[in-house]
Amino acid sequence: MKILLKISYVGTNYCGYQVQPNGISIQQRLNEAALALFGVPCDIVGCSRTDSGVHANEFCATVAKKGTDVLDTGIPIEKIPLAFSAHLPTDICVFDARWVSSDFHARYDVKEKEYIYRFYNRPVRDPFWEARACHVPKPLSDADLDRMQAAANLLVGTHDFAAYMAQGSKVESTVRTIYRAEILREGNSICFRVSANGFLYNMVRILAGTLLAVGQGKLEPADIEAITEKKDRSLAGSTMPACGLYLNHVVY
Repeated sequence: MKILLKISYVGTNYCGYQVQPNGISIQQRLNEAALALFGVPCDIVGCSRTDSGVHANEFCATVAKKGTDVLDTGIPIEKIPLAFSAHLPTDICVFDARWVSSDFHARYDVKEKEYIYRFYNRPVRDPFWEARACHVPKPLSDADLDRMQAAANLLVGTHDFAAYMAQGSKVESTVRTIYRAEILREGNSICFRVSANGFLYNMVRILAGTLLAVGQGKLEPADIEAITEKKDRSLAGSTMPACGLYLNHVVY
């Protein structure tokens, strides 16, 4: 048996999830915390590889003794979150823990992931949203959001999403299934919420940029179908900054 953790973090000060030589990562901090808590080096396997500056409301990762698929500890499972978080910086928190089988894989067993992308939509910046959302100064009306939703509806389903992938990415297939895509206004925040069976590199940030272009009148909602069909990255919108992206929910 090994432990599945649910984690939230602010990614601003990190070079992404995965351990890298060029900076401190979320995985490195989790490795350090696991060593301090369990007294042995551990393998921390995450559900995703979030980029530098990306945040998570719910990130999942398994913990096992390094080189094995098991973890022995006398700490009751219900006390693991508090004990783990005591060894983490304040911008990373373990909020849930449960036992899973040794053959469970935090990444390959995922059935669905949900991301949100936040735009802060007000003429002047808000320091409380700095590095937590992409600032869009020009106000978007309810009609603009309706246009964005109409475009988002055309993304739902199984499609080849090559047009919404960072150029140069190498994957076996660019076909994915989007289950839901919503545009929501929450005060001065505009939220793009999208769930799928998987995402290509930078896919959510490019989709967000494309929908923003629709809201700003640079594209029409109906253009989405042609952009998707032509699989041409140059036809889609800009890649939005990492600061507005959150991994929101993971389904196994």
